[in-house]
Amino acid sequence: MEEIRVRTTRRSDMAEITELVQEIVSRSGVQEGAAVLQSLHTTAGLTINENADPDVVHDVLGKLERLVPHREAFYRHAEGNSDSHLKTSFFGPSLTVIVSGGRLVLGTWQGIYLCEFDGPRERRVAVQLLPAA
Repeated sequence: MEEIRVRTTRRSDMAEITELVQEIVSRSGVQEGAAVLQSLHTTAGLTINENADPDVVHDVLGKLERLVPHREAFYRHAEGNSDSHLKTSFFGPSLTVIVSGGRLVLGTWQGIYLCEFDGPRERRVAVQLLPAA
């Protein structure tokens, strides 16, 4: 298992980590199998989405803010980041990506993102490679 550390720059942010994950796969020598990624935080999730057009990240974060605003009268969590916990639950804390030929299997426009919902801060993502039997 290895960890990726990512420094986010805004309260809500999507940091692409595809190349960092691919570096781990390449160093490992695993040719066939899977990479399991897990955010080690309750206010940061993971997703796969388009990485060619930065407007996609803008649109995703903008829509999320409208769907789950930072402040709501009914929120009770004392830290003031209830929205961050909700958003993370919607995205989920983990991903599994197939590895074939020593490369992550992703579509032409796909990238792996750490989704920050309570930043800016340093985040950690655990990566475990599962070689095919």
